[in-house]
Amino acid sequence: VQLVESGGGLVQPGGSLRLSCAASGFTFDPNAIAWFRQAPGLEREGVSCINRSDGSTYYADSVSGRFTISRDNAKKTIYLQMDSLKPEDTAVYYCAADADYYCSADGSVLPGDFGSWGQGTQVTVSS
Repeated sequence: VQLVESGGGLVQPGGSLRLSCAASGFTFDPNAIAWFRQAPGLEREGVSCINRSDGSTYYADSVSGRFTISRDNAKKTIYLQMDSLKPEDTAVYYCAADADYYCSADGSVLPGDFGSWGQGTQVTVSS
């Protein structure tokens, strides 16, 4: 099982980035794939999640309206489009997957709910 993130980098406040997460090695396509982020000294935070079963999504309040998650099941790739970026979005962004978990739009996603993780990609928002 492998999750490989890409697309991170340095961007100015107000700019955009698109992260990608390529999944491979799963016996069955995982239902839930999520993006987490972790800034220095802070806990890992669930940012967004998408369900394969019905395409429903979850967004943390801090990114709602600015970030968009999507998945291409044929390519086994998940995307996170990040617009109107702020300095507080600076963090290492991780992709995570779980075969059975279902993301609830009005709940939250926690690291312990996901069994597979990528290595992370750095996003820095700075002028």
